[in-house]
Amino acid sequence: MKIIRFHRLLLMALGALMMFGYAVPFASAAFSESASLSADNPDAALRPVQVFDVAAGRVVSTLPNDKKFQKMADSWIDSITGVAPQMTAGQNCSYVYRVPLAKPATVASGEIKLTTSDIFLFHCKDEPPMLLVFDEQRKPYLFLFKADIDPFIKKVGLPAS
Repeated sequence: MKIIRFHRLLLMALGALMMFGYAVPFASAAFSESASLSADNPDAALRPVQVFDVAAGRVVSTLPNDKKFQKMADSWIDSITGVAPQMTAGQNCSYVYRVPLAKPATVASGEIKLTTSDIFLFHCKDEPPMLLVFDEQRKPYLFLFKADIDPFIKKVGLPAS
């Protein structure tokens, strides 16, 4: 049973990487061009935040990354309570949010300690939010955390409140 759940997590993680990975070059190219035009804006160099709609199977929104997103992501990382016991995101996850970090962050929980440049927030109905993080070898880790995601959801606008 755990093997099936782990495989499901790996498939979801690979799906997220593929979807976000294919969307990033296009968004990054346009974003890089605008970043070079506004070098005096430190937020301009950040890769954009992306929203992946699980039901649609695609990125549905790309937002400029800024200090507020970075502060929220830092609070999520700082409030990690442990590895998610279910090892997979549930069936009722509607959105996955990719938040590229301005600088690599250390994620630690128990004996696990890794460095990452991106975090993926899973928003699932009737479940606590979860963070998907990949280590340097692209091994996925799913973490529970206790920070409030409501300000993030409001800022992103999906799902609509």
